[in-house]
Amino acid sequence: MSTIFKKIIDGEIPCNKVYEDEKTLAFHDIDPQAPIHILVIPKVEVPNIYESNGEIVADCLNAIQKVTEKLGLNKSGFRIITNNGVDAGQEVEHLHFHILGGTKLGHIHHKDTTKDNI
Repeated sequence: MSTIFKKIIDGEIPCNKVYEDEKTLAFHDIDPQAPIHILVIPKVEVPNIYESNGEIVADCLNAIQKVTEKLGLNKSGFRIITNNGVDAGQEVEHLHFHILGGTKLGHIHHKDTTKDNI
């Protein structure tokens, strides 16, 4: 199954690229949730972190480090998020990491904080 990310990797759909190497691609999210919102994806098709491996995750983390340094987020701070599965809000079945920054980010709060639901 070809995802929108695969089409971006293949050049079929344009993106606002921030960084690219032989194993990863980083680009601006089209629906930003912070002043800076970058997606980092592996170029291999991997649906989620559970079907990935350490090398793929390490490649993505290396790209995150380069992107955050390039954008100056390493000095001010940033958040990294990856959603895995429907309940987590994963919308595209291709492993990806969100980099959020460019402002002071609030705390992440869960609406139902009872111990039975954590």
